[in-house]
Amino acid sequence: MRFETSVFVNCPFDDAYSPLLRPILFVIVDLGLTPRIALETLNSGRPRFEKIVSLIDSSKYAIHDLSRIRAAEAGEYYRLNMPFELGLDVGCSLFKPGRWSEKRCLVLEAEQYRYQAALSDISNSDIASHGNEPIRALTEVRNWLNMEARLRASGAAAIWARFTDFMTQNYDVLTDRGYSPRDIERLPVAEMIDDMQRWVRDYPP
Repeated sequence: MRFETSVFVNCPFDDAYSPLLRPILFVIVDLGLTPRIALETLNSGRPRFEKIVSLIDSSKYAIHDLSRIRAAEAGEYYRLNMPFELGLDVGCSLFKPGRWSEKRCLVLEAEQYRYQAALSDISNSDIASHGNEPIRALTEVRNWLNMEARLRASGAAAIWARFTDFMTQNYDVLTDRGYSPRDIERLPVAEMIDDMQRWVRDYPP
């Protein structure tokens, strides 16, 4: 996969994040780029850290969602994986010469300024907030990639409409192939990306 068109997605992998992850992955595909995510392969024999480093190294663009840096309830540990991987990505761009100095990243949060309390070193950076709303997540990613990759992308509303068309059609296709609603809800990320890429090829923007 080409470095110049690869987009590393660093985000939570729980069921509650799926409504945000799907449109984020779709807009990347719809803009002609390739999402790279740890769940794209299920090779248990490869250490996850090694996989993450490889994805960061091979991706010019990266999206880091820090919306889980705060525990949801008393006694729950907050999530450190996302800020850790953000640090790896920034370090790669700062300390590795050549094409890696051209790496670009987008930091997402649920609330505009909440991250400052947990990660003050990036308090002067531009952070995009999605408010845990799927259409806002798609819009922020679309706007950032359109600018950084110098695209002439369709508007966010048009891409959102295409996303909903994909989800509807793909549900029908999977149902016809014997998938249950539960199967479709828990569709592996790699399979979902393949379905998105196939649909975008069949219905180009």
